[in-house]
Amino acid sequence: MPAINLVDIHKTYRGKVHALRGVSLEVNDGEIFGLLGPNGAGKSTLVKIIMTVIYPTRASGTVLGLPIGHIDGLRKIGYLPEHHRFPGYLTGSQVLNYFSALSDVDRSTRKKRSSELLHRLGLGDWGKKKISTYSKGMLQRLGIAQALMNKPQLLILDEPTDGVDPVGRREIRDLLSELKAEGHAIFLNSHLLSELEMVCDRVAIMVKGKVTMQGTIDSLTNESKRIEIEVECSPPDWSHEAFDKVEGHTMTKLGDDTSSVQHLIDRLRAEQCTIRSIKPVRETLEDLFMRAVDHIDNPGSHGGKK
Repeated sequence: MPAINLVDIHKTYRGKVHALRGVSLEVNDGEIFGLLGPNGAGKSTLVKIIMTVIYPTRASGTVLGLPIGHIDGLRKIGYLPEHHRFPGYLTGSQVLNYFSALSDVDRSTRKKRSSELLHRLGLGDWGKKKISTYSKGMLQRLGIAQALMNKPQLLILDEPTDGVDPVGRREIRDLLSELKAEGHAIFLNSHLLSELEMVCDRVAIMVKGKVTMQGTIDSLTNESKRIEIEVECSPPDWSHEAFDKVEGHTMTKLGDDTSSVQHLIDRLRAEQCTIRSIKPVRETLEDLFMRAVDHIDNPGSHGGKK
């Protein structure tokens, strides 16, 4: 059973502001799933509906096999909200103790888990220091530690690397991979496309309250896959028929079947044409994102694949 199975989620605010327009998506158990989209797309609204911070106008589906908002399901979720705030007068250990107590984690487990997680998130020396002295990146790490205190089956992280330096982002990516290997399902909401591309098994792209694309990055970019061969010589006349595109010193063959270009490479070499590079190419997550946004803004367009 999927960790998250959302069907036809709608949210309309006062003034007939349609934040979500029939969103459906599925997050499998034991995978890292990324939700991305421009500001105002409805990503955080969807996360808040899953966590019952706000209520949908219309919705159906399940979270951890239970109806959305079921208390038994919520107990098995670790949640890091966007722009989270902790009382500045508390220490890091006190924050973890307090918020895990709200999740019914017993006292002895809280003490042990807080120490383990502070060290795991690189805050081992900061547990007894007030969080008013923490940097923004440290607060993000503490927020992730807080979300892990109840040993969640599902982890929902809203912009987890916001304000974290490059070293910290890599450490968080490594942590997410470890958590996935431990069997956690992880739902990420982020605007950092390169981060999602490196860590996610599948993604969904949301634009103006609708999910426009969903699947593995490999499947979503399948039609854009191609092999580009760059040569030093002028491309021979026969290359215009043998390749799908010839531009300057670059010849392109659509698809990712390397065997389809072997005889062409041999022919180029036989004609003493020096080959500078041979590389497989596909759309990046950023390309997908821009195509999805362009398709919504210009419905008649096919998005201009690269």
